[in-house]
Amino acid sequence: MNGQSDTVRATRDDEHPRFVSQLTRNTYAMVLAGGRGSRLHQLTDWRAKPAVPFAGKFRIIDFTLSNCVNSGVRRIGVATQYKAQSLIRHIQRAWSFLDGRFSEFIDVMPAQQQIEANWYQGTADAVFQNLDALRHNRPEFVLVLSGDHVYKMDYGRLLAFHVRQNADLTVACVEVPIDEARGFGVMGVDDTRRVVSFVEKPDDPPPIPGRPDRALASMGVYVFNARFLYEQLARDADDPRSSHDFGKDVIPHCVSRYRVFAQPFSESSVGTAPDDEAYWRDVGTIDAYWGANMELTKVTPELNLYDEEWPIWTHQEQTPPAKFVFDDENRRGSAIDSMVAGGTIISGATVRRSMLFTRVRVHSFSLVEDSVLLPSVEVERNCVIRRAVIDKRCRIPEGTRIGVDPDEDRRRFHVSDSGVVLVTAEMLGQGYHRVR
Repeated sequence: MNGQSDTVRATRDDEHPRFVSQLTRNTYAMVLAGGRGSRLHQLTDWRAKPAVPFAGKFRIIDFTLSNCVNSGVRRIGVATQYKAQSLIRHIQRAWSFLDGRFSEFIDVMPAQQQIEANWYQGTADAVFQNLDALRHNRPEFVLVLSGDHVYKMDYGRLLAFHVRQNADLTVACVEVPIDEARGFGVMGVDDTRRVVSFVEKPDDPPPIPGRPDRALASMGVYVFNARFLYEQLARDADDPRSSHDFGKDVIPHCVSRYRVFAQPFSESSVGTAPDDEAYWRDVGTIDAYWGANMELTKVTPELNLYDEEWPIWTHQEQTPPAKFVFDDENRRGSAIDSMVAGGTIISGATVRRSMLFTRVRVHSFSLVEDSVLLPSVEVERNCVIRRAVIDKRCRIPEGTRIGVDPDEDRRRFHVSDSGVVLVTAEMLGQGYHRVR
């Protein structure tokens, strides 16, 4: 079974940019952004995981959407569900530059119970409930993407691989340590890269042959021939035994019956040196989220945010430049090995190895180290903050010490397995400040 048009097959030239451009123009991207993100604990109490701020000025979903736009895939649907208001508002503000006159758009697709009186029951059901929108746009290929991972990927290369293999379904994959593979869909492939097995979140992940410490994991990035996808979703929707999930149900069903292939992420990643491992992060835990932000403060981080050829797009707030004031011996406004967003003022305080988002205020004699401060956080005088994630609009009272006494931190805040302290406005008794 194959949904490729005669035009695509007749004009195929794997090395010609027009070939890839034609593929991306004939593709619709469905971004699944309804996840609760429960492993981020209170950080997702008021927002969906794709809406969580990341890297000083972005939201997590900006990376997936930027990959689409930069790849030339500019017909996009975003399926939302859990606490989606801040995500919807962000998409409206940040992504309205796409021009409908050229068939460029982002459709926000909340669960509307169009087919049944249910919310989205799984990832496959989220796409199935929006089949009318897909059919209306008449794509030849459908990209199914997760909206909660951080990476830079040229989907045009993935589409070209899909067509070369004459595939019905292609799964982008990445190698992960075997101990981490329990959280992913794990696959086995033959020497032609055809997928021969696929198991979702196995207790005992099968390793890559000859590499017992590594497993081949699905990135949650799929290419389907459109007509093939429609048929598989209809079949899955009629199966009372199915949980209506791509990883648990749809892909395992397809592996033994149709042409399913895997493309290594290294072949479609962007901005990665040939000998380096391609950058891809699941920032779904407090430790992973903190660590990924901390990586960006290094002299040469693995994720290059300064790449003008593959920019990450987002809502550009109108803020003044960051400001550092006072230069006394014991009261010097400084930030070292840190990223500091616009509108931030460091007033006689010291910041080291930290990520400060928009409109943060750090007042005199305070010390911030190895921490992530989300937008509009205010740190009053004489505070010490270490190895912490401070949620949006928190006001840290004068003299507060966070990340110094683990027992005291656990009484007031959430402390991760590795000792990262998560602080929210509710924990500080400031819930009335809550703005998502």
